Amino acid sequence: MATAVSDLAPPRSGRKLRCGLFGAFVAGSVILGAISEWRDKHALLINTTDSLPNWAFVIHKNQVPARGEYVFFLPPKSELVRRHFGSKPEMFGKIVYGMPGDTVRHWGRLVTVNHRVVAYTKPFTKAGEPLAIGPSGVIPAGCYYVGTPHKDGFDSRYAAIGFACQRQIVGTGEAIL
Repeated sequence: MATAVSDLAPPRSGRKLRCGLFGAFVAGSVILGAISEWRDKHALLINTTDSLPNWAFVIHKNQVPARGEYVFFLPPKSELVRRHFGSKPEMFGKIVYGMPGDTVRHWGRLVTVNHRVVAYTKPFTKAGEPLAIGPSGVIPAGCYYVGTPHKDGFDSRYAAIGFACQRQIVGTGEAIL
């Protein structure tokens, strides 16, 4: 019995299936590569505090902050931070109120950056622990005065946080929810 060449060729639907699977594989690889690249430069953060008005942020890693932007940074090691946030605290999110070269002043409980009121201090935490006043004077290069409009914000107004400097900064943030 003779076999026709057409009998040896795979059915057309099989070729279409293989081409479709190959196309899906290529498209999936491209999508996964794009997601991986995005993940290397970005992060998603869910805010669980009342410190900022939004609860979800996209973080743009390694971005230099500008005045008024959200900035995310690793808090300094201090006994007060450790007691309230643990030995390995998550990053903090605040708003940049002061840039390098700006001047921070404390007038009693009032805190100003370039003569603009940005915060009020409290003498004690809610638990009754003393709060030392944060830095004043000219903000050094690579550092930022960071704060929050919340009356109980734990930010640059207090020495336990101080200025957020470049070595601590994870990136800038964009509120999404």
